[in-house]
Amino acid sequence: MNQIRAVVVDPTASGRLAVRNVAAPSAGGSEAMIRVRAISLNLGEIRRARAAQAGWRPGWDVAGVVEAAAADGSGPKAGARVVGFLPVAAWAELLAIPTGSLAAIPDSISFEAAATLPVAGMTALYALGKNGSLLGRPVLITGASGGVGQFAVQLAQLSGARVVACVSRAERAKYARDCGADEVLVGNDPEGASRFGPYHLILESIGGKSLAAALSMLRPAGMCVLFGTSDTPEVTFDARQFYSGAGILYGFILFDEVKRESAAQGLARLVSLMAAGRLRSPIEVRGSWNEIGKFAERLWNREIAGKVVLSID
Repeated sequence: MNQIRAVVVDPTASGRLAVRNVAAPSAGGSEAMIRVRAISLNLGEIRRARAAQAGWRPGWDVAGVVEAAAADGSGPKAGARVVGFLPVAAWAELLAIPTGSLAAIPDSISFEAAATLPVAGMTALYALGKNGSLLGRPVLITGASGGVGQFAVQLAQLSGARVVACVSRAERAKYARDCGADEVLVGNDPEGASRFGPYHLILESIGGKSLAAALSMLRPAGMCVLFGTSDTPEVTFDARQFYSGAGILYGFILFDEVKRESAAQGLARLVSLMAAGRLRSPIEVRGSWNEIGKFAERLWNREIAGKVVLSID
């Protein structure tokens, strides 16, 4: 049986992740075969890998070149440079990816920059679209120094919002400022952001006290989009504030959102903005996938603010 290299869970390896040989993929009728050039890491993948059994294959974000176009004629042609999204097992040198989860990228966008777009970019894009127009409206983004947060600050600014960003540490405030935030606050509890509210939209990824404070700062018909709980999923809040229509809490899961607007569509929108120079990739660390365990540990320990992008050697 033909084999390829892929990232798998190995409990004996650093970060429980290592590059090993696995069975080569085969493509279905609407799948293109992609030779992967770069992958990016997300905290969610690392979290799952830390609890998964040996041999499990993580990975969501990839960029590379179409080695064989889909048999049904859909999607990019052979030789096209693409960015892609899979719900699992994306960290491999060769992948069969549905054409509905692929978007072409121009030569002006590197594989490394493109690889950051699927999970972080689409989460920011789709979450910001959940409560209508942002033009002239206040938006609060917690965890604003992370990959999703940095994309969200940029996209909210492009949408005409007044952006208030919260970061966990003072040294990370520069990331939100560089992305164009109007106000930057330090600390996981965004209660100090209340003076800039109430908010039309809040993107929340911390949980706990941060989520409780965020819910108290919504304007009538405002919405809090919860896409993560990096601190704790447990939260205590005053439910009475919702009796009078004070706001909406929306639980965001990207894998459900791409059923409403395909990954191909979302990625194409992001690629267009990046190609026009209106959106930049928040890459903080570049490296080789042969050292993925080391980088996964650093990301898990919150040593890295932006995106980790690894090239396939």
